Amino acid sequence: MKKKRLGFLVVMLLTILNVSAQETFKVMFYNLLNYPLEDAVPNREDDLDFILSDYQPDLFLVCELNNSTGADNVLDITRTAITSNYEMATYVSNTSDDTSGDQNNLQNQLYYDSTKFILDQEIIVPTNLRDFNIYKLVLNTVDQATNPVELYVVVCHLKASSGTINAQRRFDMVVELDNFLSSLPADSNVLLGGDLNIYTSTEPAFQLLLQDTNNITFADPADRVGSWNNNPNFVDVFTQSTRTQSGLGGSTGGFDDRFDFILTSENMLSTATITYVPDSYQVYGNNGLSACYNNAINSSACAIPGSQFSFDVRDALHNFSDHLPVTVSIEANVTLSNEEFNLSANDIYLEKSVTNSNLIIYINSPKYFNQSFEIFNNLGQTVKTLSLNSDSRQTFEIGDLNNGVYYLKLSKFNNRTLKFVISN
Repeated sequence: MKKKRLGFLVVMLLTILNVSAQETFKVMFYNLLNYPLEDAVPNREDDLDFILSDYQPDLFLVCELNNSTGADNVLDITRTAITSNYEMATYVSNTSDDTSGDQNNLQNQLYYDSTKFILDQEIIVPTNLRDFNIYKLVLNTVDQATNPVELYVVVCHLKASSGTINAQRRFDMVVELDNFLSSLPADSNVLLGGDLNIYTSTEPAFQLLLQDTNNITFADPADRVGSWNNNPNFVDVFTQSTRTQSGLGGSTGGFDDRFDFILTSENMLSTATITYVPDSYQVYGNNGLSACYNNAINSSACAIPGSQFSFDVRDALHNFSDHLPVTVSIEANVTLSNEEFNLSANDIYLEKSVTNSNLIIYINSPKYFNQSFEIFNNLGQTVKTLSLNSDSRQTFEIGDLNNGVYYLKLSKFNNRTLKFVISN
């Protein structure tokens, strides 16, 4: 009896002392098919809501986002379908074609669960056609200030179409990404989600991504390297096209290409502080059936009794986009912070609630130091984003804002807002 009690106490002690846990994070990359300008399928927001409600990603990476209205719509959908804690990176238009102006309707974006990730940095790497948008995230752990777990997320959309010229343009784009990645520490954790538009792994752009002499070498966690185009042997990683019917927008070629990828830096397969969960790579909605080749994803050929993805899921995917999303899980041995960070009256307060050109803020809690905050107007639109420092009294110039009622909210935390009025 004494031995049993002693063993129980040892287990309890080890449990108490173990301050870390294995946390898993779900990632989805999705080509949104010219959202929201492509309107051939009515109310396709409902389909996206259904998809996200089913998968519940912690990080949602997208391309083919047309404008800020679409970006805000997708944010609202993530908050309804997944969690109200979802936030998005700053919406920016493509800069790479500023002299030619032919691709400003195709933006990338990152959405994330703000209770699990902190957006630390946003980087644009221009190319000959479209930007690489790179986001440096930090896991929101109890010790993130002293022991940060960092993840760089690359979201991209390479040049489409076959042929030598297009393949060269894809390669030239990847050269620019590789140049940037050469500036990072070699042990950086890097995840890439993108529509690569690549037909075979022998294409120079893909070979450069996987080149083992790079500072950051990518790996295909699915381990399905080969000649994908029109090859039924690779149907399990096909992502395009979900459709054979015309008039819906996008491609109508049926299921025959692997264009969409999530790649990880090689260290994330084994040794990194945040790693790929083995066998978690999946094309969401793809039941892996060879009979699905050249068919629409919602056809009877793409499922059998017992298949993972139901008709309802596949039909929503068919309606929303001509691409399927790609998903992976990543994990880290960390303890996430569960502090609520609710504003109290004494944490942060305004010197005056009616002002003209300066906003003076007092901060009595160090947990809010060096955070960013947003100013919203009465329509809920973000009109200004500012950064706090570590001073207890801080002054911000807001003379560029019009007279009216505004609301102040810290970006990182789900706090109550502070209301103020500008009156000149």
